[in-house]
Amino acid sequence: MTDADAFAVRRATPADAAALGRLLWEFNTEFDSPTDSAEVLTERFGRILGYDNVVALVVGDAKGFALITLRPAIWFDGPVAQLEELYVVPSLRNWGIGTRLIAEARRIIGELGAPEMHINVDEVDEDTRRFYERHGFVNIEAGADYRMLCYIGQTEV
Repeated sequence: MTDADAFAVRRATPADAAALGRLLWEFNTEFDSPTDSAEVLTERFGRILGYDNVVALVVGDAKGFALITLRPAIWFDGPVAQLEELYVVPSLRNWGIGTRLIAEARRIIGELGAPEMHINVDEVDEDTRRFYERHGFVNIEAGADYRMLCYIGQTEV
């Protein structure tokens, strides 16, 4: 593997499910977020990577990843792209890997007809907010007192 290959961003396939499951588990545990096991996440990645509306990217031999979903939109022609996850292993942060992931995600979703990408970021996550702002993303919430709120309800009531 060349140095260029070691940091190449490519579209993930079902063969990458274990690496992606492990990376997502590492991401969630790093930030003390509730998470299923890497094995459960691997099974889920194995299933969703075959969907047309899911784009997963992986860097080299699993140095980082991005997960984007597409959904129909009424506001414009083409789907809405939602960046669900973006993670780079801690020892490789500030090497431009996140920038490469965002660039490739934009290229691919643009080819798939999505005119924009949405990203939810917690208000308190200032480093992540700066990263996305540096790449041209803007907060659309009014005022300086922005908080990201997400309501969740069970499908069975």
